[in-house]
Amino acid sequence: MTTYHFIGIKGTGMSALAQILRDSGEKVQGSDVDKRFFTQDALEAKNIPILPFSKNNITDDLTIIAGNAFSDEHPEIQEAKRRGLVFYRYHEFLGEWLKQYTSIAITGAHGKTSTTGLLAHVLDSNYPISYLIGDGTGRGHVDSNYFVFEACEYRRHFLSYEPDYAIMTNIDFDHPDYFSSINDVFDAFQSMADNVKKGIIACGDDEKLQQIQAKVPVVYYGFLPTNDFQAQNVKETDEGTQFDVFVRNTYYETFTIPMYGNHHVLNALSVIAICQYEGLQAEEIKAISTFQGVKRRFTEKQIGNQIIIDDYAHHRREITATIESARKKYPNKSVVAVFQPHTFTRTKTFLQEFADSLEAADSVYLCDIFGSAREDGGQLTIYDLQKLIDDSSILQLENVQELSQFDDSVIIFMGAGDIQKFQKAYEESLATKKLKNA
Repeated sequence: MTTYHFIGIKGTGMSALAQILRDSGEKVQGSDVDKRFFTQDALEAKNIPILPFSKNNITDDLTIIAGNAFSDEHPEIQEAKRRGLVFYRYHEFLGEWLKQYTSIAITGAHGKTSTTGLLAHVLDSNYPISYLIGDGTGRGHVDSNYFVFEACEYRRHFLSYEPDYAIMTNIDFDHPDYFSSINDVFDAFQSMADNVKKGIIACGDDEKLQQIQAKVPVVYYGFLPTNDFQAQNVKETDEGTQFDVFVRNTYYETFTIPMYGNHHVLNALSVIAICQYEGLQAEEIKAISTFQGVKRRFTEKQIGNQIIIDDYAHHRREITATIESARKKYPNKSVVAVFQPHTFTRTKTFLQEFADSLEAADSVYLCDIFGSAREDGGQLTIYDLQKLIDDSSILQLENVQELSQFDDSVIIFMGAGDIQKFQKAYEESLATKKLKNA
């Protein structure tokens, strides 16, 4: 029996895939840098060995799955190729693995992870399934009916998949280090649509998605009356958000989700649409009301009168949506945004858009840009963004305690880099202050 060796096993997708293979009865191990990541807990809980990078890890009995973050020059990849081992990149292996199931790909510029988590939760409440979520969560089952997975458009990796169904949440310009324009992004999604075998569930409120040409049926969802699945009568309640669903203008059912914000209603609509299309009853789909969320998506805790939120938002639309969620859930609290831009390319391309979206907060703190090793920041600094936002401040580890002045507030730490270190430092400063006052 072969052993699957994951090069870069602590990556979110890699970690999830490793868990799926282990759950499905395969032998799994992996290697990575000697630094702790949040994905490690789940790997360790499943007793998956994690080795430090070394070419000596590579032996003749292995099948190699390499993370997309690592170049062909990586010592383990070079050794694997020298030995002539069976070798896959992450997206190549995933494309092969999902062929044994009814596969549902969730793709879009925003909302992929939350929607994948929500769909996995509803289906898992009714059937044995396998799922791969972009927050590092993966689960396999030998009797899986469905394989639900997040499909990323970056570098067109999602073209390695030929899913039965695809949920498309939106098309937006992101990853400017790879895509040249919104039209280039659209072209990638059009190619993805051509790969889908049974049906597409697409957000009809998104103008670009309306232009997709498909060889399979397309079911549209959204707030507009032209959609096949439409949300009406949206209300915020103590339990979350309640809304009525109409299917082709006929009342279907009323649903409640434990989240706030229109983007969450849209994500839920896509899940309701695919489940209804696949024959689930409304009562079965109502498992949607017990969804606990995914990692790093509006993950909240309360310390004193402050609500501290950790969120992966790193694009202008995600920032707007996260601030909207906080306002709707906590209408009587002020909102403080702590934002760390992710990559110089994205920051430079969307500088004004970031400023505009952050203006929706009552107070704004900015952390240094989280740059990628593969790009040169040039002259760009966080001060270029600060200039565009009135009364914004720079947050560094040394002055995190400044946030304690916002007593009855929601403080949102947003970013895809290492923003969590600022949150951790702030929480430690509060704990130290509490000890001193005890």
